[in-house]
Amino acid sequence: MSTESNFKRFVEVGRVVLLKSGPEAGHIAVISEIIDHNRAIIDGPTTGVARQPIAFRHLTLTPFKLNKLPRAAGTGAVKKQIEAEAIVEKWNKSAWAQKRAAIAKRRSLTDFERFTVMLAKKARTDSVRKAVHAAKKA
Repeated sequence: MSTESNFKRFVEVGRVVLLKSGPEAGHIAVISEIIDHNRAIIDGPTTGVARQPIAFRHLTLTPFKLNKLPRAAGTGAVKKQIEAEAIVEKWNKSAWAQKRAAIAKRRSLTDFERFTVMLAKKARTDSVRKAVHAAKKA
């Protein structure tokens, strides 16, 4: 029998997390110490998240991890590791972050901008329909 786990993201020191609620919702931070089964100390010196204890239910684990971060690392050590491994840049390039940015941009559109997007979608659909129709005839 195989003992390999289906889970790939674990709660561990150095794991990059996305905050789901609170004033810093939508920002990323790093787990710097695990307090107990329900809470951890997170730190995000480059993303504007202050060092604080937070419950796991308010976090989402990301696929990114700082490899050489020691337990209970201070803010300076966390900042050095984040910059050395370019975690913020990796996060911004990820499909997850880009999708969140697109959703935020769509939510901030005005009525006229939504109308313009609707017309562009109609034009795109029409051109695709015409191209498919022409391809079927040929």
